[in-house]
Amino acid sequence: MRLTARQRASWLAHLYKAATQQHHRELRPLFAPFIPAEAIVLDVGAHAGQFAKLFARLAPAGRVYAFEPSEYARSILTRALAFNRIANVTVVPCGLSDVPARAVLHTPLKRSSAWGFGTAHLGGEPSSAEADQTVALERLDDFAARQGLTRLDFIKADIEGWEMRALQGGEGTLRAFRPGLYLEVDDAHMARAGDSPAALFGWLAELGYRAFETPSLEPAPAWRGAGDYLFLPEKRV
Repeated sequence: MRLTARQRASWLAHLYKAATQQHHRELRPLFAPFIPAEAIVLDVGAHAGQFAKLFARLAPAGRVYAFEPSEYARSILTRALAFNRIANVTVVPCGLSDVPARAVLHTPLKRSSAWGFGTAHLGGEPSSAEADQTVALERLDDFAARQGLTRLDFIKADIEGWEMRALQGGEGTLRAFRPGLYLEVDDAHMARAGDSPAALFGWLAELGYRAFETPSLEPAPAWRGAGDYLFLPEKRV
């Protein structure tokens, strides 16, 4: 990965923030009931590691698998974890989808030429204002079988509209372990993948999941606008 001098300065700023700050602390009470000390957690779209760090501290005797296909993001993520001496996070250098594939990850470039890696996405048309890279995608069911998972407690997925594709590749895993799901659901983002919030809510309902708005935890039987939703299997509601 080659960066210009200006991009290198931006990378250092991203790394400093990732290593020294902890975002999302306010969500700890929301996650704690579903992430015991020995939990197995998937952070899908781990970005710079803010959620991965939080999950790792909630599950000190467990394991967090941080899926991040972006080389730029991983270069920050791995260093932030090392700086914080977090040993129970495994970085997985690929994305999740409904079929194994190689795909183009589009990362927007800001006017300053800095990488807008927080909004990197699959699907959609390429743009001259983006840095593109080809990344590997695998199915969650295949990953779970290869790792020999015997439990899966929680999945967070913020992957700019690819959430349904990622989960569909793990339908067997969802049925077997019934993890809690914390998902970003945005109609414009999902349209890039040819999906929709209604389709996601309907499919998860068929699997026995109920949706809740966050952080209020008000039941959401249907999509109520772009945002983060908690989906819980009936047995855990």
